[in-house]
Amino acid sequence: MAIRKIITAENPILRQKAKKVHRFDASMKRLIEDMFDTMHAAHGVGLAAPQIGLSIRVFVAEYEDHKVAVFNPEIIKAEGETLGTEGCLSIPGYVGDNIRRAEKVVVRGQNVEGKPIKVHAEGWFARILQHEIDHLDGILFLDRLDRPEDLRPAREGEIEEPEPEVV
Repeated sequence: MAIRKIITAENPILRQKAKKVHRFDASMKRLIEDMFDTMHAAHGVGLAAPQIGLSIRVFVAEYEDHKVAVFNPEIIKAEGETLGTEGCLSIPGYVGDNIRRAEKVVVRGQNVEGKPIKVHAEGWFARILQHEIDHLDGILFLDRLDRPEDLRPAREGEIEEPEPEVV
């Protein structure tokens, strides 16, 4: 278990589409442990492998009683739409307001052993999963801003769960 360095938005790896994972071995289990440790140390709720410099399709997320590590994720169902505020460990000190996301999603992927899994999520947890999958496709929340004025400095304690606005 180790805390990895989180890279920031100017690093080009965050703009690349990550490669699919085909090998599930002990190194992947260690990676997942490191990712959770890194995410917790940074007080985050999600972390994608590109954020620690690895261009592979895996993320971890934890919120309330939901804790997942998903390899090769894809959204197979999305319902509804909400606007909300998001921050990112790779864009420290800033948040984006009015970011559109699906209210509910179903994500298909693989667990750390390579076995198929499905994750059903709604509300804030659905937003987290969509944000992390975006990282695997080289997309940052900055790309989802409709207006430049929706990017602003974060206020202390703000990157907790905001009340989403249903659209």
